[in-house]
Amino acid sequence: VQLQASGGGSVQEGGSLRLSCASSGRTGSRFFMSWFRQAPGKEREFVAAIDMNTRRTHYADSVRGRFSVSRDNAKNTASLQMNSLKPDDTALYYCAASFTIIMSSIPFASAYGYWGQGTQVTVSS
Repeated sequence: VQLQASGGGSVQEGGSLRLSCASSGRTGSRFFMSWFRQAPGKEREFVAAIDMNTRRTHYADSVRGRFSVSRDNAKNTASLQMNSLKPDDTALYYCAASFTIIMSSIPFASAYGYWGQGTQVTVSS
């Protein structure tokens, strides 16, 4: 499985960006696609996840209400719409996929076997 991330860039505080992650075709009954981010000197942290079958979504508290994750199954793609961006959102964003995940493991990077390349998001004040 290959994940191809796109989007990202630089915006001012309060702006919006959209990230997309395309998966190379594999599906399954527990197919989740998620977004993580990592700022310099910090641990990689969970941002959002979507069940690609049910569309059920999960969010980190820090982004709930500002970020929205969605799917386009026809293209096996998950997108992350990021609104009201803050300087603290500045990080390298990664998409990840799992076909075996359980609910309690969704926020943990170790639960994902497939990763896309990082895409930089920079928010200036």
